[in-house]
Amino acid sequence: MPQPETDRPAAGRPSLTTEQVWRALARQPFMVVAMVNRHGQGRSVGVTPAVHGDDLWFAASQRDWKVTHLRHQPEVSVTVPVRRGGLLALVAPIPPATVTFPATAQVLPVGDAPDDVRRRLLRGLTEPDAERGDVVMVRLTPHGDFVTYGLGVPLRVMADTERARGRVPVARA
Repeated sequence: MPQPETDRPAAGRPSLTTEQVWRALARQPFMVVAMVNRHGQGRSVGVTPAVHGDDLWFAASQRDWKVTHLRHQPEVSVTVPVRRGGLLALVAPIPPATVTFPATAQVLPVGDAPDDVRRRLLRGLTEPDAERGDVVMVRLTPHGDFVTYGLGVPLRVMADTERARGRVPVARA
């Protein structure tokens, strides 16, 4: 019986695992969260993530427009650029690989975030600043599939969009 397309890499496509994608996400210092505001207009924002378990977190001020939008519409799309190329990237225009996925956002008080997430995301803030209530934590829970581009393939394959794409389930086995 043939496997579903999402479980079987096409010829030349990356054979990534869910765990490999999670490990790549955990190493990244930046992600873009795309959302829709109350007027149906698309918005996106770059944030610094922290991975904990099967969630990605970021800190924000509760007065930020992004927090207002996420409280109104918690379904988002997330894209995480993954730097490629090492030293070669310093002299050649090598685009980043990407991981894109849908997620549900939840705005939480700082104290509801795991300790390691708070330490990573609140560096430089003093405890009174964090306790003032102005800072909140946003937990993004991915669902569906990770759609990848350029992850798990040699740099030369990134020019072939068909072979550079991949898809793996978000849920860990």
